[in-house]
Amino acid sequence: MPESLAQAIARAGSPVTLLRNAQARPTVFPVTPEFSNWRSEQQAWRTSVALLDQSHHMTDLFITGPDALRLLSDVGVNSFSNFKVDQAKQYIAVNHEGYLIGDAILFYLAEESFDLVGWHMVLDWVQYHGETGDYDVSFERDASSVVREGDPKLYRFEIQGPNALALMEKATGATVPPTRFFGMTTFTIDGLEVRSLRHGMAGQPGFELFGPWAEGERVRSALIAAGDGLDLVLVGSKAYSSANLESAWVPSPIPAIFSGEGTDAYREWLPAARAGSLAGSFASEDIADFYITPYDIGYGRSVAFDHDFIGRAALERHAADQARQKVTLVWNPEDVAAAIQSLLEPGVPAKYIDFPKARYGQHQVDRVLRDGKDVGISHDAGYITNEHAFVSLASIENEYATPGTEVEVVWGEDPNSQKPAVEKHRQVSIRATVQPAPYSAFARENYRKS
Repeated sequence: MPESLAQAIARAGSPVTLLRNAQARPTVFPVTPEFSNWRSEQQAWRTSVALLDQSHHMTDLFITGPDALRLLSDVGVNSFSNFKVDQAKQYIAVNHEGYLIGDAILFYLAEESFDLVGWHMVLDWVQYHGETGDYDVSFERDASSVVREGDPKLYRFEIQGPNALALMEKATGATVPPTRFFGMTTFTIDGLEVRSLRHGMAGQPGFELFGPWAEGERVRSALIAAGDGLDLVLVGSKAYSSANLESAWVPSPIPAIFSGEGTDAYREWLPAARAGSLAGSFASEDIADFYITPYDIGYGRSVAFDHDFIGRAALERHAADQARQKVTLVWNPEDVAAAIQSLLEPGVPAKYIDFPKARYGQHQVDRVLRDGKDVGISHDAGYITNEHAFVSLASIENEYATPGTEVEVVWGEDPNSQKPAVEKHRQVSIRATVQPAPYSAFARENYRKS
């Protein structure tokens, strides 16, 4: 039997100790890192059209049965009152205390048939409640290629950029039907039926295409052929991993599963291998100090108190007292350069800053200060070629969330943890300026319209 999360915490002594020193290697998307170079690939989704392969790094949880929709409604904060086949939504769940478990994309494939796609955190939570509750449901999990043996069940491609619509019309030989944001439709490409989700990444028009794995290469080849004359750019995992910085999606906040009502049994059920790792300068022995609410990262628009769900009463209290909001922090170029330069000087350097994505644990949590006072936490950090800026996504107290406010990000760990991605280093303070999230004006104004 694999070690459970409960057993791993008992062995380590506490959740914080377990996560801080997790021996998991850095997350690597199991696809080609760069087809050309990540800078040009980042530019493609802003200036022409990008083709990204999402087939390998996400997990699919297929949920079927007469109680599938009831389970999703009981666990999720979203409204399901008008949810229909061929629609999708960003699915969000919280624990009984109203703190975030995670989010994923939920596809309504057919009657009594759903596909929940994304990081495993919220997928695990849904499957646990489905298996231990009074639900007539079945689950089929297709894990990422990092842990799966064999090919994925589905291919999943992303088309993004101002030329995306022209590419789809050329590839299908037909006018693309009007489809609202997060609506689904079906295309024919090279004689094959291809399902599509309409959405934008970094504020640009976009389509997520999926179908049986055996048909994937044929569809990909047809897309590449149609891209001739449209400046189609193949995008590798390095650029893709940074795309969320432009759309302002926080990919992996720490899930609130280490304390709270009903989580003891969940930790006994959950394999320790899916616990993740904790990185960053924020330090506390109380794991609950790392939790966030949906409102802290801009998910308030998805919360619907039109049904009963796990954590509803607590989330209503959080809704009435929204202390933080999501922002972009634009890091000071001189301070970033000084941290990098420290690697070229004698002595203990600053924590290495990787490009384009600087996160060095699954859950990155860095302190944000104003005049020496903690005013929030910084999440994902990295470089946006299209904005010539190094940024992080952050949850900041409302008082300090006004664009233009000057803050500091504490970068690096003290003491240094034992994670494989952590070398001997010293903490440094990096000045940053609060800006809106998304940072790009185009993404801010057009993301949900694309």
